[in-house]
Amino acid sequence: MPRVVHFEIHADDPERAVKFYSKAFGWKIEKWGPEPYWLVDTGPKEEPGINGGIMPRQEKLSTVNTVGVASMEEAMKAVKAAGGKVLTPKLPIPGVGWNAYCLDTEGNTFGIYQDDPSAK
Repeated sequence: MPRVVHFEIHADDPERAVKFYSKAFGWKIEKWGPEPYWLVDTGPKEEPGINGGIMPRQEKLSTVNTVGVASMEEAMKAVKAAGGKVLTPKLPIPGVGWNAYCLDTEGNTFGIYQDDPSAK
C-alpha cells in the first residue's frame, strides 16, 4: 500500500521556517544542494515517521502534516515560543489520543498529536 514518504513545507521565508521547526521540535535541518532547499531530519530511523524538506513557496499549496509529540502541553508551549500559534485547543480522538492544529511562522497549518488510548 502506498505511504507518505516525504513532506515539503512551503515558506515565504525558508530560513525563518528552518528556525521555527528547529526550535519548536528540535528537528535537524540542513541546506541541500545549490537550490534553496533544506532537508529536514525529524528523528531516528528506528522510530516511525518521515523526513522532508523546506522550500520557497511557489504557489499557495497547502498540506496539513501532523507531528507526533510526547506531550501536547509542552508542544503547544514550544510552538508559541518558536513564534507559531496554536489554532485549536487540545481535542480528544476517543480511544486514540489528542490532536491540535497550529500555524507556523509561514502561515502553514500543521497538526500535533499525542498517543493516549485513554483520551475521551
